[in-house]
Amino acid sequence: MAQSSHQLWEEFFKRYYKDEINVLAENYPEKRSLEVRFSDIESFDMELARELIEHPDAVLKHANEAISSIDLPVEVDFEKAHVRIKGLPERIQIRELRSANINKFISVTGLIRKATEVRPKIIIAAFKCQRCDHVTMMPQREGKFVEPFECENDVCGRKGPFKIVHEESEFIDAQKLRVQESPDDLRGGEQPQTLDVDVNEDLTGEVSPGDRVVISGILRSFQRTTQQGKSTFFDLVLDCVSIEIEDKEFEDIEISKEEIEEIIKLGTDPEVYKKVIRSIAPSIYGYDEVKEAMALQLFSGIAKSLPDGTRIRGDVHILLVGDPGVAKSQLLRYAVRLAPRGIYTSGKSSTSAGLTATAVKDDFGDGRWTLEAGALVLADMGLACIDELDKMEPDDRSSMHEAMEQQTISIAKAGIMATLKSRCALLGAANPKFGRFDRYEPIAKQINMPPSLLSRFDLIFILTDEPSEDRDTKIAEHILKAHFAGELAMRRLNIINSGIAMDDITKAMEVIQPVITADMLRKYIAYTKRNIFPIIQDEARKHLIDFYLGLRKQGEAPDSPVPVTARQLEALIRLAEASARVRLSSVITRDDTDRVIRIVMASLKQVMTDPETGRLDSDIINVGMGKSQRDRIRILKDIIRGLQDEYNSAVPLEDIISRAEESGIKKDTVEDMIQRLKTAGEILEASNERFRVV
Repeated sequence: MAQSSHQLWEEFFKRYYKDEINVLAENYPEKRSLEVRFSDIESFDMELARELIEHPDAVLKHANEAISSIDLPVEVDFEKAHVRIKGLPERIQIRELRSANINKFISVTGLIRKATEVRPKIIIAAFKCQRCDHVTMMPQREGKFVEPFECENDVCGRKGPFKIVHEESEFIDAQKLRVQESPDDLRGGEQPQTLDVDVNEDLTGEVSPGDRVVISGILRSFQRTTQQGKSTFFDLVLDCVSIEIEDKEFEDIEISKEEIEEIIKLGTDPEVYKKVIRSIAPSIYGYDEVKEAMALQLFSGIAKSLPDGTRIRGDVHILLVGDPGVAKSQLLRYAVRLAPRGIYTSGKSSTSAGLTATAVKDDFGDGRWTLEAGALVLADMGLACIDELDKMEPDDRSSMHEAMEQQTISIAKAGIMATLKSRCALLGAANPKFGRFDRYEPIAKQINMPPSLLSRFDLIFILTDEPSEDRDTKIAEHILKAHFAGELAMRRLNIINSGIAMDDITKAMEVIQPVITADMLRKYIAYTKRNIFPIIQDEARKHLIDFYLGLRKQGEAPDSPVPVTARQLEALIRLAEASARVRLSSVITRDDTDRVIRIVMASLKQVMTDPETGRLDSDIINVGMGKSQRDRIRILKDIIRGLQDEYNSAVPLEDIISRAEESGIKKDTVEDMIQRLKTAGEILEASNERFRVV
């Protein structure tokens, strides 16, 4: 058995980490950690690796001593340098931690749920005796602050009083983290479990809530104390040795030289758009327009900070409203997989606090109020997918307004005034008001969401489920092929000598195989976000302006509705930037503007067309009521007002309907509008079915 020792570690460092130690010496004391891969320790001595896991305290002590005694070309004292061991092959789930793991070296993975401020922690306290001025040094352990029992000076020997001397005491930076199990690893219905982590010195301040991390450290246990005294139950705390941020933002994804070459080759391919579209949720048949919009959302436009301090968002927000069973949730799930930082949540089970942030009483010891990040904050610099948006409580839904347009979340709770960043694109899914679309009713009327929220989406797609033999045949074939490929794979996995070759599975999987793998597409998106910042060409700019003005002109006539607003123009610009990024272009061309105009017009025609006039009317989304509807309401109010003057009292409903039908308004419409006016408080029902204007 390799007994860990100072000399053994010194030999290991000389053989494997000579260059890294020289780099550390050059950057010391700004950099104080030497990162050591566990696989290197295994290659050097298998017994040493095993001893590290079983007796980490003693082994790490030897490693830290060895690093400070290595001969270096420059004169550096590595007294405060640390060996940080990372890359343990086995990661333990937080819920699987048991008493057998206590005092062992382990690695856990999860989401940072909460991080306290970095604060100094005393490790050696200097106490001055107030009677004889003798200074006593007391090492401090976790938990309670320890004071001297009596003065160490033999002449004095009194029991105090003592005063702490800050100048002679030794402090280190400390922080506490709370790590929660990753939602992806949970089985249905399970509550995610958490683990508290103690972080010291140069590891503090490295992570923030929402980061996916792998933390390696020594598992400690502390006895619980209750009002009745000490409990037989102990709490677990992980003493952190190293932190690796696992799921990184676009800026941090590592891309090799070979991958960059592949990305550049892909960007110059004339078929790149088709390839990207066919790589998004290939197991779902059709929806090319929606998938194209989702691709542009992942690549995103450019966020701009203007000289006057204004920030213009670059993220594209998309809403999918559709009948049940049209694979909306599947599209959302796939988008989360492609985004480097994707959060999926369902509106029915989300509150405004869960989406934005909540103030909680800090149970790390000092009982202060701290903020716990919600879904939109955790998705910062990524993608937030919210399913069942229409099922959310109206109060909770209103909390999304600021997050979507300003991309910040302002909190004023429990004495905390804070503004959190939520620079994320939002992909929402909702069902129509009555569960399924009624083809005879205007579509905008059937979206059960307030206009203030709808107007913040750049693109709204209506997914209807209308039977069609040709399309249904293709969908059925696609679904059955996907299931068949899955069946083959499962049989090969679970039955020995199944007789199914890998080639058979590969052939069957072709139907649902993405052209660009999810991992490669992720890197492709990261590369474009890091390196491609396109500028609009004059021809493309003129094309967008002409298109916008052409639509606005339709609203110049006195009785015409406002067809589009400046919000749609901003959406066009964002999408055009994303379109140029897809083909790694530094300029936005006429092709890009043609593409995005086609997508935006498809969305506008579905949602903003007035069913009566056939014209585009932006008020349908922005106000919740089209111009033709507003005109009818004005006519109806005039009718009630006129009849009221004639009768000198409240007007019966039959008279209102007969007078309105003379003006060309249908009976059903009149009843619907009267109900609306009553709800809005514009008219009063004086007695049974007799109305008057307020």
